[in-house]
Amino acid sequence: MRRWSLAGQMLALQLVVVAVAVTGCAVLALVQAHRLLTEEAGATARAVAVSVAAAPGVAAALDGPEPTLALQPYAERVRKETGVDFVTIMKPDGTRYTHPNPAEIGRRFLGHTGRALAGRTFVETYTGTLGPSKRAVTPVWSGGRVRALVSAGITVDRISARLRDQVAWSGLVAALALGLGAAGTWLVTVRLRRQTHGLGPVELGRIHDHHDAVLHAVREGLLLVGGDGTLTLCNDAARQLLDLPPDAEGRHMAELGLPALLEGHEEHEERVHLAGDRVLAVNGAASRLGTVVTVRDHTELQALAGQLDAERGFADSLRSAAHEAANRLHTVITLVELGRTEQAVALGTAELRAAQELTDRVVGAVREPVLAALLLGKSAEAAERGGELVLTPDSDLDDLGLDPRDLVTIVGNLVDNALDAATRVEVHLSADGDGVVIRVADDGPGLTAPEAFAKGWTTKGDGHGLGLALVGQAVRRLGGTIEVAGSAFTVRLPVPERVR
Repeated sequence: MRRWSLAGQMLALQLVVVAVAVTGCAVLALVQAHRLLTEEAGATARAVAVSVAAAPGVAAALDGPEPTLALQPYAERVRKETGVDFVTIMKPDGTRYTHPNPAEIGRRFLGHTGRALAGRTFVETYTGTLGPSKRAVTPVWSGGRVRALVSAGITVDRISARLRDQVAWSGLVAALALGLGAAGTWLVTVRLRRQTHGLGPVELGRIHDHHDAVLHAVREGLLLVGGDGTLTLCNDAARQLLDLPPDAEGRHMAELGLPALLEGHEEHEERVHLAGDRVLAVNGAASRLGTVVTVRDHTELQALAGQLDAERGFADSLRSAAHEAANRLHTVITLVELGRTEQAVALGTAELRAAQELTDRVVGAVREPVLAALLLGKSAEAAERGGELVLTPDSDLDDLGLDPRDLVTIVGNLVDNALDAATRVEVHLSADGDGVVIRVADDGPGLTAPEAFAKGWTTKGDGHGLGLALVGQAVRRLGGTIEVAGSAFTVRLPVPERVR
């Protein structure tokens, strides 16, 4: 039976249950019917016997010379009218006055008479001349004494005949019930077979074990969301990445604060989602069960990408500077060839002084090498774009052990947003007793939207809106704060304990 499908086993088991239930009910009904028929037969016999014993003509016939001649026709008439099998009137010693079989008249009554002689009516089952019967025996009173006894009864064969009729009807009802139960079970089985694809319990158990093992072993977060937005399934990685509560399954995505995970899946593109201190890559696809959402942690990758962008920008600025230096060098050489040596020396000296002053100012004020490289690169980028990046004279920042990737994320994105909005950007970096202060200001219109640090907020059109969100995330990760006053962004970061 282990090789049967789950639907097949359910069909067999349910058929057995239905058959046992119907058979049990039928047997119980027959037992109950037999008891009721037997009690009904006893009650009928008792009523007939008592009625006959109380009839005035019976006592009068007992006083006549031939009681049998008067009592036999009366007893037979009562027997036929009431449906009992015998009505026997007898002397106190049991000698019969009447009997359905005239040959038995004058013979002794077969049965107990002691209680009736004592004046009580009783019912018993006894085997007499007509076979086993349910009979009642009662006294006939006359003149204050028991003058005769009356017994009326119904044979067990007649009770059994009535029970056989009940058996036939009960069998028909049981067969109909069994048929209906089998039909209903078959319909349920067909549906179950369709839903389980004809698999057996072993296969279903194996599939569940494989599903559970894969679900908990995969490092990517996996969520299954129903069509109504209810989270129906999530694995351990998803709980960790999205910081979901233990009772997340069965709750609506909006209640969990994750409605954004269901947006944009029709575009079939990977999207970035910010969850606490994490940068997550989200993919989604529709299925017949709802929407399947996968979540991957891109926090480290995003930080490294930001640092790589800074390094690439610095390299681009160096290439631009080299190109510009080549132009200056060609100009100096041409001036020398034209005999204008003093002008050539003045031009070369001015260029060298300007480049060296910028490098000395940045490197002298910022002793964090990655951050210094970022500022030099952004300064060159600003110059190429026709703007200006200025480091305030009071800037002074040592390497305090802060994660350079977070510093690149904060400063780089703030400067990029400032350069997009203005032509002159001023950067201040310093450290005091309260921690590190980073201030980026520009001559643009500034920000007034309180949701500027939310993922997706932008004034630049589609494809933007992640920079300031990453800034806010990095600041929260470092335990700092950020303030906005017009076009000035001020970030305060605590110094790590090991540096204090």
